[in-house]
Amino acid sequence: MLLHWLKAFRLRTLPLSFSTIIMGNALALFVGYFDIEIFVFTLLTTLFLQILSNLANDYGDGVKGTDNANRLGPTRALQSGNITVKQIKIGIVVCTALALISGLYLVLYAVQFENNLQLIFIALGVGAILAAIKYTVGKSAYGYHGLGDAFVFIFFGLVGVGGSFFLQTQFTSLLILLPAISMGCLSSAVLNLNNMRDIENDAAMQKNTLVVMLGLKKAKIYHYSLFIVTYLSLIAFILLIDNQQSSLQIALSIGTGLIIIPHLKHIQTVAKARDYHSFDPELKKIALSTALLSLIWLVAIIYFNKSVSVL
Repeated sequence: MLLHWLKAFRLRTLPLSFSTIIMGNALALFVGYFDIEIFVFTLLTTLFLQILSNLANDYGDGVKGTDNANRLGPTRALQSGNITVKQIKIGIVVCTALALISGLYLVLYAVQFENNLQLIFIALGVGAILAAIKYTVGKSAYGYHGLGDAFVFIFFGLVGVGGSFFLQTQFTSLLILLPAISMGCLSSAVLNLNNMRDIENDAAMQKNTLVVMLGLKKAKIYHYSLFIVTYLSLIAFILLIDNQQSSLQIALSIGTGLIIIPHLKHIQTVAKARDYHSFDPELKKIALSTALLSLIWLVAIIYFNKSVSVL
C-alpha cells in the first residue's frame, strides 16, 4: 500500500516545484539574506502543496473519466484501482491540513509583527491550496478551460520565486520578476508537454487544455516561445547585475549556457515529434534541467557573490 501511495504522490514532480523555491532563496542570498528555517519550511510547505495538487489531479481526472485506457502517460492511482476514491479524498484532506500548518508556521515565523503582511501571505497560501485542488476538481475546474498554464506560471513562477524571496528579505524588487518569469515559463513548458502528450484523450473527454484549444502545431510554437522568454529574462537579469559582480555574471552566464544545450536538443525533439509517446520522456528532462538551473544559480551566488547588493 505504501508503494501505491508513493506512486500517487508523483515524487518525480518535486524537483520542478522545489526549483522555484531554490531560485527565490538564491536571489535572497544575493542581497545578503538567508534564514535556514525559512528555507526548510518553504520547501516543506511546497512539498505538501505539490503532493496535494497531484492527489487532487488524480481524483479530479479519475472521477471525470479522463484517466482511462486511452491515456498515454503513467497509470494514475484511481485509474489503476490501487487507491479508492474514499482513500484519495482522505489523502487530499491530510495534505491540505499539513500544508496549512506548515504554511501558517512559515508565515508567522518569517513575517513577525507585520499583521497585514501575514494576512496577505496567508491569503496567498489559501489561494495556492485552492489552485491545487480546483485544477481538475469540480465542474468549474480551471484545467478544463485552458487556464492551467496561467495558474502554473503565476504560482510556480511569480509567487514561488517572489514569495520565497520576500519571506527571506522582507522586501521585493521588480528585477526579481525576471528569474521569476523564467521559472514560470519552464514550469509551463512541463505542463504544455504533458498536455501535448494527452491532446487526443483530453479532446475526446472535453478537457479543453490550452493545447486542445490551440491545436498541436500552435502548441509547439507556444512551447518554443516559453524557452525564448526564459532565456531572455535570465540574460536580462545577468546583464543588470552591478558591474562589480563581474565574476558572478560570468558564472551565471556559463551555468545558464550549459542548460541551453539540453533545451535546444529538447526543442528539436518536440519539433520532430509525430508520435504523442515522444513527449512523455521530455517531461522528466525539462523538470530536472529546471531544478539544475536553480541549483547552478544558488551555487554561483554562494561562491561568487562578493558583496551584499541591493536590487
